Amino acid sequence: MRFLKFYTLPILTLVVGGLFLMPACKNVDPDVPVVTEGNLAKSHPNNVVYDWNELFLEVERYAAGYRPGPAPRALAYLGIADYEGCITGMPGYHSIAPLYAGLVIPQVESGKQYHWPTVINASHAYMMPRFFINASAAQLQAMTGLEALYDDRAKQEVGQEVWARSKDYGKAVATAVWEYTKTDVVGHNHFLDPFQGYDWTQHYSKDGDWKPTFPGPGKPMGGVWGGARTFAISESEKICRKPLPYSASPTSDLYSQAVEVYAQNTPSLSYEDEWVGEYWSDDLLNLTFSPGPRWLAIGDEALKLENSNLETAIFMSVKMGMALNDAAVGCWKSKFVYNVERPQTYINRVIDANWKPALYNPMTGDIGVTPSFPAYPSGHSTMGGAGAEILGDVFGYAYAMTDKCHEGRTEFEGVPRSFGSFYEMAQENAWSRVPLGVHFRMDCDEGVRFGTVIGRKVNDLPWKN
Repeated sequence: MRFLKFYTLPILTLVVGGLFLMPACKNVDPDVPVVTEGNLAKSHPNNVVYDWNELFLEVERYAAGYRPGPAPRALAYLGIADYEGCITGMPGYHSIAPLYAGLVIPQVESGKQYHWPTVINASHAYMMPRFFINASAAQLQAMTGLEALYDDRAKQEVGQEVWARSKDYGKAVATAVWEYTKTDVVGHNHFLDPFQGYDWTQHYSKDGDWKPTFPGPGKPMGGVWGGARTFAISESEKICRKPLPYSASPTSDLYSQAVEVYAQNTPSLSYEDEWVGEYWSDDLLNLTFSPGPRWLAIGDEALKLENSNLETAIFMSVKMGMALNDAAVGCWKSKFVYNVERPQTYINRVIDANWKPALYNPMTGDIGVTPSFPAYPSGHSTMGGAGAEILGDVFGYAYAMTDKCHEGRTEFEGVPRSFGSFYEMAQENAWSRVPLGVHFRMDCDEGVRFGTVIGRKVNDLPWKN
């Protein structure tokens, strides 16, 4: 595959723009918060959410152990803190905290004015270093610098008193949400050892069961992740439909799907398939953000294209985080229930002992890489289906755009690609895993379907009055 040179993205590109807040009305009812037209979330631009999202994507790119589930999980809680912290400034929306036992959100002071960008800024500044406890000094400095930038702007716009009240409130909400995260015994700090608690050798007994592929760690990642907390799906809804039955017969459906994978990159990929495979890969630590957060990156692009207001940015981000979280948990629960081997294992045993997939890691020089966990369903596809469903609900199901997530990159084919809808993106993202050689078609088809169902579950939560 064509990898030319390593290209480092800038840690942070700040969007410069004015933030405006009209003074609060006089003679307000002392029993309710001040909510005037100028004091609504929708009165502000999306800058503070966009910039913190972009910083998250840059930090997560280098964060070991956050793939596949911990990064989406962090996005969910960051989004919840933003949403609950600003709900007073979002008429028509209401709190979802009562849906989750143990999540208690502090209330705003009655009759007081709040600056919603500062609430968000304080919330992220509190939670991001706690989610990324191994962040580098440069990354922590970027977080501190972004916090200071928005603090300085707010002081100039609304004055010391409103800024301080808003900052204290944002931190209080973030503290409450952070304490709630710690009650998820599977999810909390899972990134410190993503291989914990699962002995794959107790689950491999026959052909068709997953076993390690190399190069790789020799054990599966995220074996217990299916037990992490979800927000919109129940325990029974964590399980997707059954895969095709195992068979090595040349007349079987599974054999046909293996031949499809084999034929795609034997002896080599076409230009188009290679481009698509590289474009959606997002597999590799230190190279790109991971497959789930990729959909937040696409959402950020849409926020920028539409010049969306702060309310829309908050709503997109919280739903995206929750959907990606639930998709990752459901997908990994299903993976380890069905325990389906990767195409590499099947093809090497049944078709061609020397065949290797096309995924290549330019950071390590490893060739023929297969992600180290069961195949069915595809994580890329499940999170892609969920992410596309959220973006379709927010921006429109026929929203056409050119995705520039990897524009300018040269260590793989980062040329932007254009799509007629988010669902079209999700379909291409899913298909990309077949020519890359790391998934059967069934993994990808079911992933998109399953992820779409999960995204709709998130969209159907009681967000609005």
